[in-house]
Amino acid sequence: MSEQDLLFRKTLLYKSEVEYADYGLNHVEGCSHGCTYPCYAMMLKKRCGRIGGYQDWIKPRIVSNALELLDKEIPRLKHKIDYVFMCFSTDPFMYKNEEIEKLSLQILARLNQNDVKVVLISKGIYPAKLADHDLYRNNEYGSTIVSLAESFRRHYEPFAAPIQERIEALKKLHLAGCRTWVSMEPYPTPNIKEQNIDAILDEISFVDKIVFGKWNYSKHANSYREYTDFYESEAEKVISFCERNGIDYHIKNGTILSRTKPKNDSTQLALVS
Repeated sequence: MSEQDLLFRKTLLYKSEVEYADYGLNHVEGCSHGCTYPCYAMMLKKRCGRIGGYQDWIKPRIVSNALELLDKEIPRLKHKIDYVFMCFSTDPFMYKNEEIEKLSLQILARLNQNDVKVVLISKGIYPAKLADHDLYRNNEYGSTIVSLAESFRRHYEPFAAPIQERIEALKKLHLAGCRTWVSMEPYPTPNIKEQNIDAILDEISFVDKIVFGKWNYSKHANSYREYTDFYESEAEKVISFCERNGIDYHIKNGTILSRTKPKNDSTQLALVS
C-alpha cells in the first residue's frame, strides 16, 4: 500500500456496545470482499464521510500504527478485557490479501502473548499456522455462511473466499482443537435466495456455536410477504438443530418477534467453557 493508503489512529481497542461482544478492534478501514447485500459498516463509514462510496470501500487501508497502539493499550486494559472481537467493521483475513493477513497475525500474537483471548469472524481463509501453533489455540474462529451456493456468493460476496474453502479452513481449526462458530447473518429471504436451511446446518454441524440473524436494511427482503413468519420459522429450525446436536447458539435481537429470547440464547458471543 502507498503512504496515502495508510491510516493513523489515536486508539485501537474500544469497549463495544454490541449485544454479544466485549471489546472490539478494527485495524483496517474498508473491505475488499465487496459484499453487495447491505453492509452496515460500509453504510456507516459513508454516512460519516470516511469513504465516498463502494469503490472506496473495497480498497482497504490499514492502520499503520496499530501495533504501537496495542503496545500502549494492552498493559492498561488487559485486566478489564474478557475477549476482543476482531472485527466489527472490516475483515481480518481478507481473501488473498497478504498484507492484511500479516498485520492480523501480528495483532493476534500481541494479544495472545498477553493472555487476551480473541474472537474472530471472516469471509476469507484462516491461515494454516493458526491451527498448528499453540499460541493461537484458545481463540475462537468464525466464518459467515448464509448459503452453500457459489452463485449466491458470486453475486452478494463477489470477492470473498469460496464458501467450501471457508468451511474447510474452519474444519481444520476445529480438528486442531480450536473453538469454531458460524454466523448465519444476513440470512436471505426466499425471494433473494430459495434454499434449504437444513442443508447448511448439516454442513456446519461440527462447529461449537451458530449465530442466526435476518437480512437487514433491504426493501427487497422486507417486501417478502411472509418476512416475520419466515425468520421465526428458520430461527426455530436453528434452535432445534443446535439443541439436538449440543451446539450453542445465539439468535440476534429482533429475529424472533413473537416470543422472548430462547433459553440457550446468550448475550455473549465468546464460547466460554
